[in-house]
Amino acid sequence: MTIDWKQQSQDYRTDYLNDLKELIGIESVRDDEHATDEYPLGEGPTKAMLKFLSFGERDGFVTKNIDNIVGYIEYGSGDQTMAMQAHADVMPAGDGWQTNPFEMTEKDGNVYGRGTSDDKGPALAAYYGLKMLKDNGITPKMKIRLIVGTDEESHWTGMKHYFEVEPEPTFGFSPDAEFPLINGEKGNSTYVTTFGNANGEEITLKDFTSGLRPNMVPGNATALVETGDNEGMVDAFTKFLDTNSLSGDIKATNEGIAIHLIGKAAHAMEPKNGINAGTYLAKFLQQFAFEGDAKHFIDFLASDLHDDSRATKIGANHVDDVMGEVTMNVGIMRFNAHDGGSINTNFRYPKGTSDKEILTQLEAAARKHHGQVSETDNMVPHYVDPDDPIVKTLMNVYEEQSGDHDAKPEVVGGGTYARLMKRGVAFGALFPGTQDTMHQANEFQPINDLLKAMAIYGQSIYELTAK
Repeated sequence: MTIDWKQQSQDYRTDYLNDLKELIGIESVRDDEHATDEYPLGEGPTKAMLKFLSFGERDGFVTKNIDNIVGYIEYGSGDQTMAMQAHADVMPAGDGWQTNPFEMTEKDGNVYGRGTSDDKGPALAAYYGLKMLKDNGITPKMKIRLIVGTDEESHWTGMKHYFEVEPEPTFGFSPDAEFPLINGEKGNSTYVTTFGNANGEEITLKDFTSGLRPNMVPGNATALVETGDNEGMVDAFTKFLDTNSLSGDIKATNEGIAIHLIGKAAHAMEPKNGINAGTYLAKFLQQFAFEGDAKHFIDFLASDLHDDSRATKIGANHVDDVMGEVTMNVGIMRFNAHDGGSINTNFRYPKGTSDKEILTQLEAAARKHHGQVSETDNMVPHYVDPDDPIVKTLMNVYEEQSGDHDAKPEVVGGGTYARLMKRGVAFGALFPGTQDTMHQANEFQPINDLLKAMAIYGQSIYELTAK
């Protein structure tokens, strides 16, 4: 059968955008504070997942909701299963948006909104790729499932649960990254370093707050400081802004000097793409005579972690010829005079090192500042041989549709659901040359890119399951 995949994706344009608008309108940020038996991860993620399933039901597919934390849309039958793993949850919006992050906005050929790029837009493009087969009367030779998780941006509770109650798919891909194809993902480990709450008398750190998630470079940081020299701190802050690539403000309040520093948010897979407002704020505060645990907290950030995305200062740096460098993101920083301090660091590491080796180095560095380190999460590196048929098939489809015959599979620091399958890869939907706004304010995706991805997904599903 001959199908004009590109033309068919254009034919779906209006329906696709209408569906995407509904998805973007759901604020599907994991919300443990308001979790219930019905909504284990908060109302938003479940409702977004159910919205995906409703599209499948509308279009005549088999669907299944598993405990309101993961679900799938199914087509075909057989002993083998090809899976597409996507997620309906999104990162918190954060500050700096020029549009409503939870209302899809079309402008200059782009769609703006939280999830347009990560991962509602690409996931829906994969769904429409599957829909192409059904609408053209193509019966696959195996089972195909679009599996939709609800907390990829945190602990993967939903997708891990899927693998506990359902058989592992034979092979598949995750439409949650970039083209041409990602066949290797670094290990991903997260640690929390804690400090006591002791402070000084002449100058007191009453509060320090920066960061929303471990896998996000903080774009904002605030501190509340009590000092006897307000004017001196204001003057120092003005000089600090003059010599660094950040903006911010400082003012005296009834509780002390309130400081706000603005950097640039980015995805933690490459911290260099952001400007970490939290570590910069610590660097500013380090010049003052804090004492006790407040000083230890500030010094650890400013001396050991600031502006060092390759973790060389703490000795955790490592480079692998295939998988590249260790990267480190300082994602969440908190201190207050009652609870003490905590610093959340997220590492992406290649083969040749391990989470335990990183822990050893981090503990040694933190110990100098009286900090205690614990590991909270870890996923080992994932790699699929470039000669695996799924890699070859998907690369061939991408080359045919894009015309890019120099494209090669990549290894990245990002983590996708694909790593849960032995033969899982990440495939799109960000094209080379398109600005990556995942985890950032004003997240967007070009409409034509999403439609091109839809065509690539449609042909890929066909080649893998029905040809």
